[in-house]
Amino acid sequence: VELVESGGGLVQAGGSARLSCVASGDIGIINVFGWYREAPGMQRELVAGITGGGIIDYGDPVKGRFTISRDGAKNTVHLQMNSLEPEDTAVYYCKLSNRVMPYWGKGTLVAVSS
Repeated sequence: VELVESGGGLVQAGGSARLSCVASGDIGIINVFGWYREAPGMQRELVAGITGGGIIDYGDPVKGRFTISRDGAKNTVHLQMNSLEPEDTAVYYCKLSNRVMPYWGKGTLVAVSS
């Protein structure tokens, strides 16, 4: 399974960005498809995830600002990020968990300037 993220970059505070992750390979049945992030010196944390049944969960810091969506036909998950804050600066990783194991993308940097 390969996960390829896109959409990161430099954004001004208050702005928006959209991340996408495309999964390919022997994906199987997806349990959870979503995003984590890791800021310098911090532990990797959940940003948002969507289960195969469509249940969505968000990390507390992003609730009300970020929206996750999935295009099942294209094995793609998107993360719409609004009202970005400097504290959102991190490397964002796509994660897909099927019935066998979790898979991670290589990450994409989102840097929010104040």
